[in-house]
Amino acid sequence: MDYQSLIEEVHHEVEVMGLRGQLANYIPELSLVDPNQFGICLVDCKGNIYGTGDYQKSFSIQSISKVFTLTMAFSVMKDIFRKRVNVEPSGNPFNSLVQLEQEDGIPRNPFINAGALVITDAIISQYPDPEKAIHNFIRSIACEVQIPVNPLVHQSELAHSSRNRALANFMKSFGNIDNSIDRIIEVYTYHCSLEMSCEQLAKAFLIYANDGHSVFCEDHILDGSSIKRINALMLTCGFYDEAGDFAYKVGLPGKSGVGGGVGAVLPGRFSIAVWSPELNTKGNSVKGIKALEILTDKLGVSLF
Repeated sequence: MDYQSLIEEVHHEVEVMGLRGQLANYIPELSLVDPNQFGICLVDCKGNIYGTGDYQKSFSIQSISKVFTLTMAFSVMKDIFRKRVNVEPSGNPFNSLVQLEQEDGIPRNPFINAGALVITDAIISQYPDPEKAIHNFIRSIACEVQIPVNPLVHQSELAHSSRNRALANFMKSFGNIDNSIDRIIEVYTYHCSLEMSCEQLAKAFLIYANDGHSVFCEDHILDGSSIKRINALMLTCGFYDEAGDFAYKVGLPGKSGVGGGVGAVLPGRFSIAVWSPELNTKGNSVKGIKALEILTDKLGVSLF
């Protein structure tokens, strides 16, 4: 398969469509990003890297970081699932409080904000320096040292975290939060403010296509059974209340972020990261989603 020609073709087809969306202006710093940037990077399971467009430009990964914190949780505390976080699609916006009241403070899944806050809380309880632990873990699976935190984005998120604080306080009232709300929000916004390029993100996501193995660092990060479960969660819950539509049109496990990035995998074949900052009404990258739909149509393959 000539993956380089394929992604260049996909990139071109999406660009000429003239698709538009909106920047994530509820985090003011993200509203300052150039909306015309668009990159694609695909990494196959042999470690070959194919990129086009702005694939080496760093961007705020935002909720894509939830895949990495979930992976950390799987490696040290699998019993958190079902007891503190469920594994069902929410069907609601990523920052909704509605289901928490109906379901006794147990988030539907680890990819909505409430679930990610519980995972972050659990990581804080496990590691004396959770920011460093999360940062080092992501560096290790991407085999990249240069993965910075954007301090302006971090501060912007901290200053506009009222809804996340409400989620955390509500769950604390049900006994599902152990640490201080301020500390949880601080760590949560920290890992959402990490910046990666499509190339770095695709390299990090390769463990989900390769049974937990990193071909770049020759490390076995997680067992295949756990990777299977994370992929299932990405397929069913990785795109908030657009997860079903993404599974229908694209058919790959993946995770989006309001920075405009999307990471996805075809197990046994490749990982892919796309980035374009303008979002649709569900908070997912307009060009990124379309690019993955076209790519799987051209390949004629998906999980299905």
